[in-house]
Amino acid sequence: MTTPTFIVSMPSSGPPGTNFKRRSQVARACNWCRVHRLKCDSNFPCANCRKRGGDCNSDRLSRAATLPEATREIERLKKRVEELELELQKERKARPLGPRLETPDTPDDSPGNSAVDLGLGECGRNKIWDGIYISTARSPNKTWYGSSSLFFFINRINNFLTAALKQTHSTRGMLPESASSLLDGPASTIDGDQEGRPVARSGETIRGGESLTPMQEEYFLNIFWESYYPAYPILDEHDFKEHYQSLWAESDKERQPSALVDIVLAVCMQYGMARQPGGRHALTAAARGNVDDNDPTIAGRWHYRRCLSLLSNETESPTLSTLQCHLLCSIYLCCGGFQNMSDNACGLAVRTAFMLGLHVEPPQSIPRRERELRKRIWWTIFVLESTRSMKLGRPFTLQDSTSSCTLPADDREIAALSGSSFAPIGGNVTWLTWNLHKTKLILSTRKAYLAFYAQPLDTITLDNAEPITRVMDTWLQGVPEVLKTARQNDGIPFSTDRSSLHIEQFTPVWLQRERLLLELMYHNLCLSLYRSSICFALGGVPRAVTEHAALKCAAHAMALTHIMHQVLDTTSILNGWHEAFQWQWNAAMTLVGFVLAFPLSSSTGTARMSIDLCVSVLERFGDGFAVAANAATILRDLSVKIDRLAKEGPDVSSGATQRQITDSAPTFGGSGSELPYNHDLGQTMQWPVDMGNDPTTAEIGGIMGHSIDISAETLTDIDWSNLNASFFDQWAF
Repeated sequence: MTTPTFIVSMPSSGPPGTNFKRRSQVARACNWCRVHRLKCDSNFPCANCRKRGGDCNSDRLSRAATLPEATREIERLKKRVEELELELQKERKARPLGPRLETPDTPDDSPGNSAVDLGLGECGRNKIWDGIYISTARSPNKTWYGSSSLFFFINRINNFLTAALKQTHSTRGMLPESASSLLDGPASTIDGDQEGRPVARSGETIRGGESLTPMQEEYFLNIFWESYYPAYPILDEHDFKEHYQSLWAESDKERQPSALVDIVLAVCMQYGMARQPGGRHALTAAARGNVDDNDPTIAGRWHYRRCLSLLSNETESPTLSTLQCHLLCSIYLCCGGFQNMSDNACGLAVRTAFMLGLHVEPPQSIPRRERELRKRIWWTIFVLESTRSMKLGRPFTLQDSTSSCTLPADDREIAALSGSSFAPIGGNVTWLTWNLHKTKLILSTRKAYLAFYAQPLDTITLDNAEPITRVMDTWLQGVPEVLKTARQNDGIPFSTDRSSLHIEQFTPVWLQRERLLLELMYHNLCLSLYRSSICFALGGVPRAVTEHAALKCAAHAMALTHIMHQVLDTTSILNGWHEAFQWQWNAAMTLVGFVLAFPLSSSTGTARMSIDLCVSVLERFGDGFAVAANAATILRDLSVKIDRLAKEGPDVSSGATQRQITDSAPTFGGSGSELPYNHDLGQTMQWPVDMGNDPTTAEIGGIMGHSIDISAETLTDIDWSNLNASFFDQWAF
């Protein structure tokens, strides 16, 4: 018996003749549909999000939904990695190793002090600027200084002399000895403590009258108003004098403690003792280069230490007086040669200024006198921080975007409200105008500095030095004539023509000093900006690639030296001014480097004679403080080595003829300088150094590679025909 078969016919879901269509599958719904538990399609944006205004995400579009898709994505990424590795290998082969971070006086292969390669050879990045770890006279431990610092340049000079003279030299030996490595040593009182008052020992708090009598304090405070006050108008003279008088209200023998008064006294004692020939010490010892704890550079350190002790109580609740103290501490330490401590004190001033809100425009609700004082303090901080950073080659703490404070005013009304007693200068120029143009000078210098050093080494070209000239010339055009020191025989102020100054006999000393300081600061900043163009090489390298900028550097250094020599020889305006000494030392070492790097330049003879003037200037400063006398001794020793190399004579490379000195005279700094520039890029020169096969000299040659960022072995294999495109490998870092 068979089982019956039943056939059931199912009705169609659609009209007759249509095929059944399956619902589309979505691998992953968008976030909006998944949250609302709705069906999502495969479109982007999906239909639900389009209709209901949902935020349709695209995460699902970039993710592998299935295993085959994931496998294909892995294969694609592997192939891309192989392509990038191949490009990196080609790039490394095409470029030499980058600059090295130096640790002078330490073998490169010593444990823990090996040089670190910062270039493309290891990390594939653009070449960055060099730095140096070195222990200075004030710092027993090694600290870092950037490529724009004088310490870095001195180390390059030392490495060159080591190779050229085949003698071991120490960079530390080329740094002047300072009076004391610390500020806590013993010291006698003014005038030998004639009244037998007790002397405060290290760590003790000073009571009024122990180090200075009331009359002596009055003497040094008066120095401040005629010297530092016009240069750093961060105090109100009337308010300060009222505050000082209130400290004697309870007794006429013992002054109440005040951090602001103490640091003002310390700064003025440091300057006041240095400007007196012989001072209160036997500075005949300083003339011999001997340095002791009684040197004027650390005079007033008792008051400085007490100022710090009093400031420690104001850390949580700073006032405007706290900020003024930090600024003056930085100035005091800089003049004493404590570069790291000065940099740190300047950093404290910056943070305190932020706490007090000086970086923003002062509110209109406060009197104009106070508003302008706050502005002057803020921009003084900006000037100090910028100069410290450029001088030491360290990153800026203050950035342009952090401040909305406008520049301070310099009109006659605010000059009178500021509590000063200076007479009007004329031509809408007041005693505040100098400080305003100094601030503008630092702004211009900082702009040129950032434009040059902010770019990596592999983008440096010959044209990168020209913006420096344009920026500085633009600032110079805005300086009023009344702030310029006149010249004899139609000479041009702020020029490099080395014309003699016309010192006005009946002009106030403070005004003459401010004019000179503004021009000297201009030359010092210019030579520091151009100094990186001075490159050292032992043979086969055409120095003319950077000679144009190097000539500008030497021109400003010589101009500064001639001004300083005439002023110190005929007046007492700059006697004991520590900052002027530091500028002169900067110019002196720059000229030494120029003469060594460009022995055949048309300006080398003039630069060599200027080095002798530098020695004379440093000796004059040595009458006031011993560190300058020691600097003169170092410079005399370097002069002997320079003359030795000149006597041996820079041999001309084989196959090349001696460069002919041209009579062209380009103008530097918009001033009609008379320093000829040789445009011949095809000639080479060689110092009398035979590298040979001696392992010692070969090692020296490797060390010297940092001067031009390439090793000594590759110098003869380089094609120098296309230098103008990019010459960072010849740039001296």
